[in-house]
Amino acid sequence: MDQARSTISKIFNGEPHSYTRFNLTQNMEGDNSHVEMKLSSDMDEEVGGNGVGDHLNHNSNSKPSVAQKLGRKPKNLCFIAATTLLIFIIGYLIGYLVHRKKDVMAPTCEASQDPIIESVVRETGAAPLMDWDDVKKLLAQKLDAAKFEPVFSEFSSVNHRAGSPGDESLANKVLNKFKQYGMKTWTDEHFVKVQDPPASGYNRFAFKNGKDVRPEGFLSYSANGTVTGAVLYAFYGQDSDFQLLREKSINLTDRVMLVRAGKISFAEKVANAAKVGASAVLIYRDPSDSSLEDSTQLYGHVHMGSGDPYTPGFPSFNHTQFPPVQSSGLPKILAQSITAGMATDIRKELGGQNEPTGWGGRYRLGDESDVIVVEVNNVLTEKKINNVFGVIKGFVDADRYVVIGAQRDAWGAGFAASTVGTSVLAELARSVSDMVKNDGFKPRRSIVFASWSAGEYGSVGATEWLEGYLSSLSMNAFSYINLDGVVTGQAGFKVAASPLMHSLIEGTMKEVNSPDKTRTLSSKFAKGNFELNVLEPLKLDNAAYPFLAFSGIPSVSFRFTSAPNPDYPYSGTPLDTREKLDVATGNQVPQLAEIATRFAGHIALRLVHDHLLRLDVMKYNTIIRSKVSQINSKVVSVKGKEVLPKALTVKWLIMASGSFSRSSRKLVEDIQNSDLEDIEMCRILNDRIMTVERSFLSPYVSPRESPFRHILLGSGPHTLDALLHHLNDLMTKHPDADVDLFRNQFALATWTVQGCANSLAGNIWSLDNEI
Repeated sequence: MDQARSTISKIFNGEPHSYTRFNLTQNMEGDNSHVEMKLSSDMDEEVGGNGVGDHLNHNSNSKPSVAQKLGRKPKNLCFIAATTLLIFIIGYLIGYLVHRKKDVMAPTCEASQDPIIESVVRETGAAPLMDWDDVKKLLAQKLDAAKFEPVFSEFSSVNHRAGSPGDESLANKVLNKFKQYGMKTWTDEHFVKVQDPPASGYNRFAFKNGKDVRPEGFLSYSANGTVTGAVLYAFYGQDSDFQLLREKSINLTDRVMLVRAGKISFAEKVANAAKVGASAVLIYRDPSDSSLEDSTQLYGHVHMGSGDPYTPGFPSFNHTQFPPVQSSGLPKILAQSITAGMATDIRKELGGQNEPTGWGGRYRLGDESDVIVVEVNNVLTEKKINNVFGVIKGFVDADRYVVIGAQRDAWGAGFAASTVGTSVLAELARSVSDMVKNDGFKPRRSIVFASWSAGEYGSVGATEWLEGYLSSLSMNAFSYINLDGVVTGQAGFKVAASPLMHSLIEGTMKEVNSPDKTRTLSSKFAKGNFELNVLEPLKLDNAAYPFLAFSGIPSVSFRFTSAPNPDYPYSGTPLDTREKLDVATGNQVPQLAEIATRFAGHIALRLVHDHLLRLDVMKYNTIIRSKVSQINSKVVSVKGKEVLPKALTVKWLIMASGSFSRSSRKLVEDIQNSDLEDIEMCRILNDRIMTVERSFLSPYVSPRESPFRHILLGSGPHTLDALLHHLNDLMTKHPDADVDLFRNQFALATWTVQGCANSLAGNIWSLDNEI
């Protein structure tokens, strides 16, 4: 088409004011193409020997013939004949080009149900688009529950802690699988610092001058040393729990907090305790939350972040001469895990006030005489870890890719934590590779399969990879699918994801059958309310979290769960075995693994199959409006107490929110009004969609100090939630509240929202920037 336009332009080069407009249309089936050609000119033509010329007026009601305008002299008749011949030649050239375009065009009859991409009906370019129903059938044919048993056996290991020989052996198995499937493979080596329990010594505590108790479990990245303080029971260690203790006028300073596992991550519990002045934290899994034996040891980490905390914000490559530095998320107080039996022995002897009824009401909270000595002697060591990758390259946009990953390491057997996820990863890689090699499936974009190491220490392997290639990943990786812990029960189904992916996930649940085969995942688990019954927050200890909050890559994590408590009680314990998972799933582990593979596969294949990325940019509108409304109400309340200056207004934040709303609607309109047969046009639109998530990463904070820079889903003082908390502190006159600091954070958050709107708008001349 461009060649045709260029040719016509050259033909009419002597007439600078002329233009030619071509409208090429084709029906849905690709047949009966026709060409409309409209020629118009605003120039004056002088003809004939009589010296009389007429203007061509397109607005005139009178439409004289060409012969009338030009007269009937032989010279003019020749001109008419030449013009007619020229028009015929141009029409022939255009007809030839259109016919040639049809020959290389690969039509499809697929129609999307997504409102954003309803107009996509066929593919143009190097990759013929297979019908989506055929893609689903192919994937179903490749997957079989019976095929998972030998894969489970191959990837099961009693000891595969990160950096161990067992971990390296599993890495080689995954790598060989990827090679066997014909994928391009590579590995990514890192030298990371992790904290392990003392090899020769021990960690200990002694309650009320009693004998030493030496737990075998430990919490990596705890501070080391010995402290003495009075025990205080703090329920789950949430901010609200400590606030309740304050309201009871209980001293929190220098106390040793005894808290339950659950609700929030170990790192968050320790960070919350440190904020109120505690000296140490003891964490246990309460019998009321699980069926664990009283003697079961507990393992985990307490780094308030992800990745190697001794190279925050940059990768742990060998021989890289970074100066010594530590993550701001490393705790400065002691943290140690203990068994349920040890915790019960302590709680039985506590004095002080009765615990709140909502906390159980059986024991007391502890008083100043309940003294305990806690000693932690963990050892910091450097380990070499390897991430393993395989890629199935796309046929149109090979440099755009979805990443599917699973951690490979575990504290012990880690069957639910790592073995099932690694098996799902391998089976999905095999299935899609086979579809490409033998069944003619040609994904538009690439799929990267990743096996991570050091996941148990805080997604270390995955985060180091993100830090190492952040600049390229943020422009090319459009989604991450996490396979860690996808099977931990059978009674429930939970999904944590970027809002951009909610519509895609909900649609996928309507396509994939539930374990009983008679209903879809949606009809069984969503029960008419997807957001209420399926969605859950993406937490700090989820491996998908750094992809979303650190790198700005839309991410999803999902899992089959038990009821009523969705948390798997054996996570982080030596009891995470096949036998325990069989009990939790009613011996349906292979069947559930197959469905998990199909669910992840449907999401990935949909993202690499469609013309446009199936990411709903409108989903963030509601979230932003809700946050802005809350901030506005809170500012009005605080200003009523004359804490904030009267000049402070939420007007600009509201306008930024409006700009984002208009920009997202404009993108949807541009998609609907664009030629979606044009590969380059689709790529431009997809790039605009991909800017949304990463534009929510605040550019005003350091990745070292605040790695999770996402202002809506991240953590730190730059987030909109932090603004609300700061307003609460101003209202209660908390000593940490600072009016000037709040105004600065408020202004930067406002411009971050506006910056996202600007990025979404596309071209600089399309910006809706009213601030």
